Amino acid sequence: MTRWPSLLGSLGAEQFLRDYWQQQPLLIRAALPIAAQPPLQPDELAGLALEEWIESRLIDSTTWQVEHGPLTEQRFAQLPERDWTLLVQAVDLWRPEVAALLDSVDFLPRWQVDDIMVSYAAAGGNVGPHIDNYDVFLLQGLGRRRWQIETQRRDYCSSEQRGALRLVDDFSPDCEWLLEPGDVLYLPAKFAHHGVAVEPCMTYSIGFRAPSSTEMINDLAIELLAGDADPDFLRIPPGAALDQIDEHQVAAVSAQLRRRLDDSALLGDWYARYMSRPKYPDLLELSGEQRTLQWRGVCYCNGERVEPER
Repeated sequence: MTRWPSLLGSLGAEQFLRDYWQQQPLLIRAALPIAAQPPLQPDELAGLALEEWIESRLIDSTTWQVEHGPLTEQRFAQLPERDWTLLVQAVDLWRPEVAALLDSVDFLPRWQVDDIMVSYAAAGGNVGPHIDNYDVFLLQGLGRRRWQIETQRRDYCSSEQRGALRLVDDFSPDCEWLLEPGDVLYLPAKFAHHGVAVEPCMTYSIGFRAPSSTEMINDLAIELLAGDADPDFLRIPPGAALDQIDEHQVAAVSAQLRRRLDDSALLGDWYARYMSRPKYPDLLELSGEQRTLQWRGVCYCNGERVEPER
């Protein structure tokens, strides 16, 4: 199996992490020799979309309608010559040749990777101008795709519903590139972008996990409720006015919550289990996924603490 080099080429990991990671977009020409060694063919990708346990979508670029898989061979036979895109999630779980591409980003922790989504687009195929809430490397495989991006991060995104998709309604690109096979476009979170297939093409999207604070707080709360044998109850005196909440009462609530969050042993153990959870827990027997990491010398695998053998 192919051992892929770093997709950063001559840039180097130190410079990339210092100047670009989660800061600004970066185009890397001829990053990987993927044209000579394609990890996947279009018909193989279509075959994955036929499976009921594999997450896939078919997007019509003229109506913005989305069909969720599993798809059928008859449906593929009905597709027009242009203006549609097939997206298949987590192809790295099902094709080791695609999983091998993760070697090209080994300057980042493997446990931060969410998955490699692979898309095939007919000429004109696209998913509209949008933003992602996570970092992604867009590796061009077969064919060419024209990318337009905004080079300023959006803290707020004005969007509108178009068909089944929510797209940026005031997209104003100030940079445009035509990506050839082997080129890579790195995009941090919150940078609006729009990619259109110039001809039939494939793109490998290496995306990274970026849970929201709300998602993490909710999960941590569930963990605490499930395992807290000695809960810390709130005790504060009444305020000066019985029908009002005083500032010192709010401060007391904040202090009590911070005591939990400042418990690094508790928080680290929860975070290690949270980030090592498999993408599809119900499909472990099929996928064979093993997501591992360490925290304070302790190993975690697939959301569980691995106790050393005695």
